[in-house]
Amino acid sequence: MTTTQIVTIAIAILIIAGVGVVLTSSRRESVRGVGTLARETRKKDRGAVDPEQLTGRQFEAVAKARSAAIVAAPKAEVEPWSPPDAEAIGVSRRQFFNRATVTLMSASLGGFGAAVIGFLWTSSSGGFGSKINVGNVDDVIGQIRANKGFLYFPEARSWITEYPKESLSKGKDAYGHQGPVYSGLESGLIALYQKCPHLGCRVPECKSSQWFECPCHGSQFNRVGEKKGGPAARGMDRFGVSVTNGNVVIDTGTVFGGPPIGTNTTGQEAEGPHCVGGGSH
Repeated sequence: MTTTQIVTIAIAILIIAGVGVVLTSSRRESVRGVGTLARETRKKDRGAVDPEQLTGRQFEAVAKARSAAIVAAPKAEVEPWSPPDAEAIGVSRRQFFNRATVTLMSASLGGFGAAVIGFLWTSSSGGFGSKINVGNVDDVIGQIRANKGFLYFPEARSWITEYPKESLSKGKDAYGHQGPVYSGLESGLIALYQKCPHLGCRVPECKSSQWFECPCHGSQFNRVGEKKGGPAARGMDRFGVSVTNGNVVIDTGTVFGGPPIGTNTTGQEAEGPHCVGGGSH
């Protein structure tokens, strides 16, 4: 190896070493800058007191001065204390649901009971089940005769027919125990419930026979509701009738049972062909 080559290699080594030294120095400067105070900060802190150089009393004095500079917050107003409800505190979840269930059930049963009473107690509303004024007695008798012996009042659910005066003696024996019914007979009127005593069908009049004849099972009753034929176990049921100040009042609140089979106070027979069965008496 010549002298020129040795010098060239040495120069190259020196250059590489110099570059390494420069790079290492710059890295140390950057690392030293992490966590150090900036120049402006160090300048401001030159006149400040170092806490580490203070004694205990000096540190307390500085802290007291700083605390005095703090503005105290306004005092909050305290609400007056009221004692809690002992019963409310003592109510468990189960007790709450039990009481709620009982309350709702009681309210439901009360409403249902009131509805049932209102439905059954119709006398206060003036409908069926109460005393119904059907008009002047002379007008009622005139309407019965104009309708060929029968007059129907839907409000009272009843038929009204004339009761012959000459049959009152027999009527007293048959209906004397039913005071309101016999009172109507003395006024010349009888109010018959529209339902057949057999199975409850509505009984119409038969203009040809002048009887009541049930279209359901053929039960037959004369004009005053006494049974004449068919499966019914008694005559037509009836209501009490009263005449007050010339007005006829039917008391539909009480239903009196019809007379037993064989009762015939008027002696009326069929006056024409029957409407049920198509035959004649």
